[in-house]
Amino acid sequence: MSLDLSVREPPHPAEREFVFAPADFERVRRLIYARAGISLAESKQAMVYSRLSRRLRDTGHDSFADYLLWLEQASGPAAEDEWQAFVNALTTNLTAFFREEHHFPVLAERLRALRGTPRLWCAAASTGEEPYSLAMTLVETLGPGTGGRILATDIDTRVLATGQRGVYEHEARGLSPERRARHFLRGTGANAGRIRIKPELARLIDFRPFNLMSSAWSLGEPFDVVFCRNVMIYFDAPTQRRVLEGIHRVLKPGGLLFAGHSENFGDSRDLFRLRGKTIYDRVDG
Repeated sequence: MSLDLSVREPPHPAEREFVFAPADFERVRRLIYARAGISLAESKQAMVYSRLSRRLRDTGHDSFADYLLWLEQASGPAAEDEWQAFVNALTTNLTAFFREEHHFPVLAERLRALRGTPRLWCAAASTGEEPYSLAMTLVETLGPGTGGRILATDIDTRVLATGQRGVYEHEARGLSPERRARHFLRGTGANAGRIRIKPELARLIDFRPFNLMSSAWSLGEPFDVVFCRNVMIYFDAPTQRRVLEGIHRVLKPGGLLFAGHSENFGDSRDLFRLRGKTIYDRVDG
């Protein structure tokens, strides 16, 4: 997964629908950092205005200052729902099936070498293409009767819902015709031109909301493999370290961490040792 923080330039400030002062942008930066660990660059003011304008309309506020004050002071279920909408608005997800394809032969090799039931964590599941890619690899490597399990988490509840549905366009990016035929059902009627993941594959995955900034990582038994790809690039160095320490704790000794193509954890050699292209061994002992 990666967070798409690009957006077309909004109208000139004089033509904007809402008041959006530099102090408002700084406030948004502080809030999203505290809530999700995301460090927004100065260049993202246009993105913030565009993404959050709808939240102002939906909540009936006429300026960012009013909206952000209300967000900080409100309490109860409605406030929590709006905090989730705030985070969702700033974390649009880009993904594809078998993205960074070089990872999957290494994953298959590790699965064949494991004893017992494999347990995998997809820490940025987005709309589901990545965890389903892991599930396809599990089945293709260990057979359809595998007892392997995949935990698929994301901070964005909208994309998780899409992943749980498991419905995609017929020509979904990264999906070969062979895999489409083997692992998906063809849509008919209103769903013509779309495909749905087969139930026997869906059963391997547990979709669950999770914030990597959480103080409590209650994720169950330790994992053999963690995929956390193209997320760390949006964190500053202290936040990266905090997340890597958490991943280290939930990985089994000898476990593998798969990272994104733009990520480098050379400053955390006490936690993870590079073993291949964006693939890391957990450092034990």
